[in-house]
Amino acid sequence: MITFADLTEPAPGAERRVDRQLWLACAGGMCTVPPVGCTVYYFPQGHAEHALGLDAGADLSAARVPALVPCRVAAVRYVTDTDTDEVFARIRLAPLGATDADGDIQDDVAAVADDEQEKPASFAKTLTQSDANNGGGFSVPRYCAETIFPRLDYAADPPVQTVIAKDVHGTAWKFRHIYRGTPRRHLLTTGWSAFVNQKKLVAGDSIVFLRGDGGDLHVGIRRAKRGFCGAEEGSLSLTGWGRYSGPMRGNASPCTRGKVRAEDVVEAARLAGSGQPFEVVYFPRASTPEFCVRAAAVRAAMRVQWCPGMRFKMAFETEDSSRISWFMGTVAGVQVAHPTRWPQSPWRLLQVRHYTPANKSSYSCFSVEVSLTCQFGNYAGDVGRAGPPP
Repeated sequence: MITFADLTEPAPGAERRVDRQLWLACAGGMCTVPPVGCTVYYFPQGHAEHALGLDAGADLSAARVPALVPCRVAAVRYVTDTDTDEVFARIRLAPLGATDADGDIQDDVAAVADDEQEKPASFAKTLTQSDANNGGGFSVPRYCAETIFPRLDYAADPPVQTVIAKDVHGTAWKFRHIYRGTPRRHLLTTGWSAFVNQKKLVAGDSIVFLRGDGGDLHVGIRRAKRGFCGAEEGSLSLTGWGRYSGPMRGNASPCTRGKVRAEDVVEAARLAGSGQPFEVVYFPRASTPEFCVRAAAVRAAMRVQWCPGMRFKMAFETEDSSRISWFMGTVAGVQVAHPTRWPQSPWRLLQVRHYTPANKSSYSCFSVEVSLTCQFGNYAGDVGRAGPPP
């Protein structure tokens, strides 16, 4: 099996490995990283969206890479940026032949089951202006205080304790947790201001507390998605295909792109096109869709005869990642994003209207689910009848 021992190590201080449970808590509820051994389809078009100024149709033409490449996940490394605490993943992929891909998809049950084991208890809160003020305290929601933090002795006067939580770098932070006020509420006081200053937190960022399997407390950060999916234009924030997957064309904001170097995307596409192992870097909070999607989800979506008039539902995460909801929409059109370069690509295949003020977007078919009450229109296009990918 290919391991990360074969990869070039990052520059010292650039990144640090993170516990998988804490990584997932910081990434958000909609984030899905395929487990090692799982079969996925790599989408070079989607990968290109993570690089600023890269045109998939033009800049990847020399790579001669197909629209989607079946791969087996060979290794996953969960890491964080040492300066910003932003989590990201390094995923090692090994391209498969068409015959191998067919068999591997059937063998993914064990890998998926292992990936979907019970998650540890965690809680996220978006910081208010008061929480983020220098010299202030943090108002702890009651649920977090009673289910995530160590048990507080309410018989004491006042009920107070020292809470120790480790961040993504393994640094231990001490907070004074007190229950006081009228009406009484849970607060983090001493130690909180130092944490806010060190992490450069502002109102709108989120704090994540997680209780590990051994009972240890961990703390992470989710930076506010400023300009998320073009939020200034009023579009809906949509992420993740994972288990909710189908094809739509989304609105990734240019201000959130550029986290991946264009030359790395081009090189990955070249290696994928030639059948050689390659590495990709995935930022779950980058406002761009996942581009390594479980093969079973892609195939299931491509069996659907997508056509205008079909109603669908799609999961989306609220801006602060506090909950996952569903929205309804209607397929307005079926059109490939790059008809010359990738005429049969399912990436951002569907032009849809969803029931929000900014209601015209386009997505990939494996990011939506057909509504049980869907209504079918008449569509004679070849793409709408496309079968499963090779």
